[in-house]
Amino acid sequence: MLTVGRDRMLDEGHALPVAQCDAEKLPFPDQYFDCVSVAFGLRNMTHKDAALREMFRVLRPGGRLLVLEFSRVWKPLAPLYDVYSFKLLPIMGKLVAKDAESYQYLAESIRMHPDQETLKQMMLDAGFMHASYHNLTGGVVALHKGYKY
Repeated sequence: MLTVGRDRMLDEGHALPVAQCDAEKLPFPDQYFDCVSVAFGLRNMTHKDAALREMFRVLRPGGRLLVLEFSRVWKPLAPLYDVYSFKLLPIMGKLVAKDAESYQYLAESIRMHPDQETLKQMMLDAGFMHASYHNLTGGVVALHKGYKY
């Protein structure tokens, strides 16, 4: 997926610096970035607390962290979302991508990921200030923000 994204950027004439690295041991100096963002990736990190501390380390004072991630859906929608996630999504994955297992993993990894309040607390524990989140699509996805001062 990273290769496809890189190739598309290059094909469009955008040569951006890219680093593929371990989020728990970022190869950047302290206070290097104004903003760190991760979209649909924190869920796959083994030690989320360590990764969040690393993100905090590489942020300059005044910098912010943005985490876009699947999250806990609004309770009234949960039964329908469970049917979609565990029944329909793997079937669609099998039919469209010929890969039901990856879509089953997706549903399972979403359920294992911390909910909005837990992730907010993890960000605070990592040193971020004014941590907050905004639910999108009834909580299917949430945008978390935190600041370093």
